[in-house]
Amino acid sequence: MRNRFDRQLQVLNDELIEMGSLIEQAIEMACSALVRQDVEKAQKAISFDEEIDHQERDIESLCMKLLLQQQPVAKDLRLISAALKMITDMERIGDHAMNLAGYAKDLKEWNLSFSDVALEEIEEMKKQCLTALDIVKNEEGSDMTQVLFEASAAEQKIDDLRDKYFKKQMQRMKKGKCKPQSGIIFTEMLTDFERMGDHVKNIAQQYKQMSE
Repeated sequence: MRNRFDRQLQVLNDELIEMGSLIEQAIEMACSALVRQDVEKAQKAISFDEEIDHQERDIESLCMKLLLQQQPVAKDLRLISAALKMITDMERIGDHAMNLAGYAKDLKEWNLSFSDVALEEIEEMKKQCLTALDIVKNEEGSDMTQVLFEASAAEQKIDDLRDKYFKKQMQRMKKGKCKPQSGIIFTEMLTDFERMGDHVKNIAQQYKQMSE
């Protein structure tokens, strides 16, 4: 009975990794759509939301089955509780990726654009968010204390870039180099990236709990 339970715990871990992979793909496609103002690609990115939600439901179902199969020990309960919290954070990262895809459609509809400098800043924010997500991939034998340390550092870097790019955007707007509507979208986009970093740090904290 315990062997079967342990195998299903491994399946749970694999499902979490798969959900993380879907989120990474959504971010990549949403940012590409945003940079290129590609409405068709934006719609494809938004379609990832359904897959992410489906994966979330599968993981929730598996967690419930694990809880009902046998009397879980304290460590099992910590693991299952952490997994349920993690998929909430993952789903919210997916929501922020959907926001990015939505901005691509807004830019196209309102005939707006970003400067080359702003586009480079978007690419850098995307890069840092994907780097943070890569840190929290739960590879067998990883030191979760180190993972949490690195994820926290990555989250702080995202926060610092958000602050830096927000100030630069305000300067561009004051100089008339950016339309107010574009500036509003850019600011909202920075907030989405910042929130992604917060959720990645939360995921790292849950992985740390799972390892204790």
